[in-house]
Amino acid sequence: MVRSSLLWCLLVSTCLFTSSSAQAPGFVSLDCGGAELFTDELGLKWTPDDHLIYGETANISVSNETRTQYTTTLRHFPADSRKYCYTLNVTSRNRYLVRATFLYGNFDNNNVYPKFDISLGPTHWATIVISDASIVEVEEMIFLALSPTISVCLSNATTGQPFISTLELRQLNGSMYYTQFEDRFYLSVSARINFGADSEAPVRYPDDPYDRIWESDLLKKANYLVDVADGTMRVSTAMPVDTASNDRPPQKVMQTAVVGTNGSLTYRLNLDGFPGFGWAFTYFAEIEDLAADESRKFRLVLPGQPDLSKAIVNIKENAQGPYRVYEPGYPNISLPFVLSFRFAKTADSSKGPILNALEVSKYVQKSDGSLDATVIADVASLYPSAEWAEEGGDPCLPSPWSWLECNTDTQPRIVTVKLSRMNLTGNIPSDLGKLTGLVELWLDGNSFTGPIPDFSRCPNLQIIHLESNQLAGGLPSSLAKLPNLRELYVQDNLLSGTIPSGLLSKDLNFNYSGNINLRGSGDKRKQLGVIIGSSVGATVLLIATIVSCIFMCKGKKEMKKKKASAELINHPLPIQRVASSLSDAHGEAAHCFTLSEIEEATKKFEKRIGSGGFGIVYYGKMKDGKEIAVKVLASNSYQGKREFTNEVTLLSRIHHRNLVQFLGYCQEDGRNMLVYEYMHNGTLKEHLYGVVPRDRRIGWIKRLEIAEDAARGIEYLHTGCVPAIIHRDLKTSNILLDKHMRAKVSDFGLSKLAVDGTSHVSSIVRGTVGYLDPEYYISQQLTEKSDVYSFGVILLELMSGQEAISNESFGVNCRNIVQWAKMHIDNGDIRGIIDPALAEDEYSLQSMWKIAEKALLCVKPHGSMRPSMSEVLKDIQDAIRIEKETSETRGGVSDEFSRSSAQSSSMNMMGMMDLAGTENFVSIDDSVLHPTPR
Repeated sequence: MVRSSLLWCLLVSTCLFTSSSAQAPGFVSLDCGGAELFTDELGLKWTPDDHLIYGETANISVSNETRTQYTTTLRHFPADSRKYCYTLNVTSRNRYLVRATFLYGNFDNNNVYPKFDISLGPTHWATIVISDASIVEVEEMIFLALSPTISVCLSNATTGQPFISTLELRQLNGSMYYTQFEDRFYLSVSARINFGADSEAPVRYPDDPYDRIWESDLLKKANYLVDVADGTMRVSTAMPVDTASNDRPPQKVMQTAVVGTNGSLTYRLNLDGFPGFGWAFTYFAEIEDLAADESRKFRLVLPGQPDLSKAIVNIKENAQGPYRVYEPGYPNISLPFVLSFRFAKTADSSKGPILNALEVSKYVQKSDGSLDATVIADVASLYPSAEWAEEGGDPCLPSPWSWLECNTDTQPRIVTVKLSRMNLTGNIPSDLGKLTGLVELWLDGNSFTGPIPDFSRCPNLQIIHLESNQLAGGLPSSLAKLPNLRELYVQDNLLSGTIPSGLLSKDLNFNYSGNINLRGSGDKRKQLGVIIGSSVGATVLLIATIVSCIFMCKGKKEMKKKKASAELINHPLPIQRVASSLSDAHGEAAHCFTLSEIEEATKKFEKRIGSGGFGIVYYGKMKDGKEIAVKVLASNSYQGKREFTNEVTLLSRIHHRNLVQFLGYCQEDGRNMLVYEYMHNGTLKEHLYGVVPRDRRIGWIKRLEIAEDAARGIEYLHTGCVPAIIHRDLKTSNILLDKHMRAKVSDFGLSKLAVDGTSHVSSIVRGTVGYLDPEYYISQQLTEKSDVYSFGVILLELMSGQEAISNESFGVNCRNIVQWAKMHIDNGDIRGIIDPALAEDEYSLQSMWKIAEKALLCVKPHGSMRPSMSEVLKDIQDAIRIEKETSETRGGVSDEFSRSSAQSSSMNMMGMMDLAGTENFVSIDDSVLHPTPR
């Protein structure tokens, strides 16, 4: 058995610390990668996972104020197709908070920021994306335990290695976080904020007996809490605050608050994991001593949702006095990623609103797991000392155990069991016969004894391997009744009796040799040996013939391709055809125009419509009326000739509606020309800050549609071409617009083919200043992520209407759009980068923020931190959906406070995933339209 190929499981009792610690029962604190027990400065006791034989430990050193257990050790695992699970004991029907933390600290010395998934049992919890080696990423989930154990699994690494710093389990009060949906949904914590905090330090245990982490509103994360209204004042008290029950925020949190002295409190908050449906509650306590004639009444304002903005908070009445907690909220509300909210005082209130704390969690629909989970767990339980039997989590989700294969159903079934040569003894587990979806069963090379069990409940079984065991008894007649059985190997056992006639007459690869007491009727054994030998021999011969033909054909095609490429490179004069696998498949090739055809179409190059380092572009019109653009290579450009050759080769084999259509080429009289379809509306650059008058600039929704078109084209180059194509020179002047203002990507003179997903070392870095990937520039390692960087710059140009490089537009010491935009976005000032030509009533800040966030991810300094073009495309499409949905409600907010807020923020319900209208989701009670105290 190869130990590294197996997964691991950790069983931890939730009562470890109850006898000697003052902390609440049900606390588990695992120091992953640690080597000894210790108690931290908060009084929490930490246990190492040093007895684990899976994964590797690493020491890290990070200079920050994070507590010891985060900054010294971690445990990491291979970046393979398997999952790695911790299994924690819990008490059924109790609620728990589980928290996992991740501090990269460059433990692998590679500076490759990891990206991987974390799951709670079979349910996807979150995708961990590391973007800073010294920042602790925290994920929290609140769940109702329905079984004696719960598993936390790491899997699906797309960059780097999965790792974990700590894993914590906190048992909650019986009534805490109850929702009517908890049997089918978990609560993934997105925000838990202490307003008016006196420092950036969070409030947690022992102030909070359940060790919830209440983050300070002073925390200066990028885009955390911004857009704070003028007149916001911080207040606090030393007086005790009556929280009434332990499930409310701790007293230390409620003793601080913010007050809107000008009549309003306004914030913009990023909600991790959203958009979606969530659970959101606010906490209020009057901690100022109001005079008898003073009052504090206010309402919540959610732009775009007037129905949720009507209820009035009157703390004196709602909380029944000062220094008592009132907690209105919504147990089921649709929220966006960027939440803009406001509290505004009513006309009859003398005091502005107050806010002490806020909690927001997202509903995460639970996966029911695999249908065979219980059955296969019973099988594994028969072998408690075997490493393969201790793999944690669901047997199929999010990835299968190492010895299983599952189908792809929503609730998957096990289709393959592979336990060959595992030194297994005893009888074959009869529970295997309950796997009704089983297709293949491999139990060969063990020491099983006893009879072959009944597999009549497995109608899909095709392959059974039981050879080289010590099985006794006869062959069950039920095997002959399996309708799909095509391979049965039982040789080298101790089987006896007569072979059922149904097996001998079945069209089946059947080997029963080596069972001296097992016989068929007549001379069947010899017949069978001949049949098997002939079948196998014929099969091998047929396969060999097919493989030979394939390689011969492939060799001929490769020789043709190499010959064509060599001719194009070495003989730049008359070429009749540039072929590729794609054009061959469609019976197409690059058309070779004559010089006289080109001169006639362009009226001897009369109308010039563009130029670049390659040469000049001319307008032309063919005899059939088709309009064309002719790119004429500069005669003195040696590099241009190479680009010409490259572009002909590439464009001959790619076809996509968002790539400018390549019509052909001309090489005559020493001139090299490329012929494209004519794009009537010029370049995106001209429409953003070129010849088009500023008052006629394209609107935001059209800019998003252009971005979507261009992203589709780039995505095709990266994922739809084999090998993939890297453009290398993405910029607004290479995005062209047709007569319908649909965008197409052009200019492949600098493009490169990607080979086997590897990066490319280039002695000469190519691209355009302002769009050039800095990592590519420094390392000369070219990947698809270099295009992603350039596209991020284009997104920023679409938002701002500014050029990528400017000496005047971006202020002192800042010449490029990336630095300028990042400075504004990190400070929450998105309006500072929005193109003034865009009217405020024609765009949603929600969609602006979504594009801004994605653009900053695209221009991350390291390619591993950037999204794929597919991910970028998805967010652009989400932004378009936001705009279309927002346009229906824009101008429809009647409340005076909502009207003013709608101008500053649009809270669109992204995705519109109405739980009432989605299959398998819970229904919404009308009562959620009014805030409800917990």
